[in-house]
Amino acid sequence: MAVFSDITARKVNEERMHHLALHDALTDLPNRALLTERLEQAIVHARRDRSRLGLMYFDLDNFKPINDNFGHAVGDLLLKEVARRVVGCVRESDTVARLGGDEFVVLLPRLENDKDVLPVAEKIRDALSEAFIFAGDSLEISASIGVAIYPEHGDDEKTLTHNADAAMYQ
Repeated sequence: MAVFSDITARKVNEERMHHLALHDALTDLPNRALLTERLEQAIVHARRDRSRLGLMYFDLDNFKPINDNFGHAVGDLLLKEVARRVVGCVRESDTVARLGGDEFVVLLPRLENDKDVLPVAEKIRDALSEAFIFAGDSLEISASIGVAIYPEHGDDEKTLTHNADAAMYQ
């Protein structure tokens, strides 16, 4: 005698839970946990290859007034569109993550030199400077961006993260 049961639904649910544990629920971008994992791995590779990597922290300037004046639904739409635009500014091998609220991070795991970060930052600023149109309302935002380069600004995940975050506020 044998008993068989279809575990497809359970496996799909497990995969969904794993995805939710590593991705932002609103934007579907990697979250802090997955970013940390990827950054630590990128540091290992950069150390081994004696190469550089870049870490950009950015947040949206004056995001709170948009949420206050237009509501959280519009704020959520704005965050989703920001995510889409920023992903369009980077290579497939790069990581765009949302840490929460209006704070995002871009990991550039392979840089030829330090200056390679600047065109990416400019591309992101240009993409975000274009008006966002929601329900007939035109919203304009800007972003504050801070950059840290491995190994100059830190040789571990915690130091690089701290320095990129601090640079964003300068």
